[in-house]
Amino acid sequence: MAGSRSSKPTAGTRPPPRLRRAYHECRYGQLHLHNAIPAGGGFDELTPVVCLHGAGQTGRVFLPLLAALGPERSVYALDLPGQGQSDPAPAGEPPAAAAALATADFLESMRIRRFDLIARGEGCAAARALVAERPQAVRRWVLIADVSAAPTPAALPVLRVADADAADLVESVQHFLA
Repeated sequence: MAGSRSSKPTAGTRPPPRLRRAYHECRYGQLHLHNAIPAGGGFDELTPVVCLHGAGQTGRVFLPLLAALGPERSVYALDLPGQGQSDPAPAGEPPAAAAALATADFLESMRIRRFDLIARGEGCAAARALVAERPQAVRRWVLIADVSAAPTPAALPVLRVADADAADLVESVQHFLA
């Protein structure tokens, strides 16, 4: 058909993602998140990514990754329970367990069955709990400035990044998740 355009942009020509904020219901109340959605949306997206931050941070710490990964996939950076604009878990609930449970609630409500996982600092403990609960759901995971010496499942591809502020962090994560 003369003058028709391909609906699929070529590499390097994808428009920037739509960056949004939203709230999702979880067992603790509202879970706030930052997300990136490919401009075209649709079914040709790559595996979605879920990001878990460390103590004293919010999902905003992942904004550079949302912008970099978002043109090709949905990316969700959660404010974990009691952090940022998310409601807290009940007193006495271990933070890593609460974060893993709230993340599981989010995944269920969004019907996300397979995803890549990025965790930073203390968020790595929540990532480990989530992987232990749903090992088949996680395709790959990235641990940034991991403060734990706990091992990771051998069968699951993992990228460990020692420095959260490394200049090549975004490029390393993009390459690993490709």
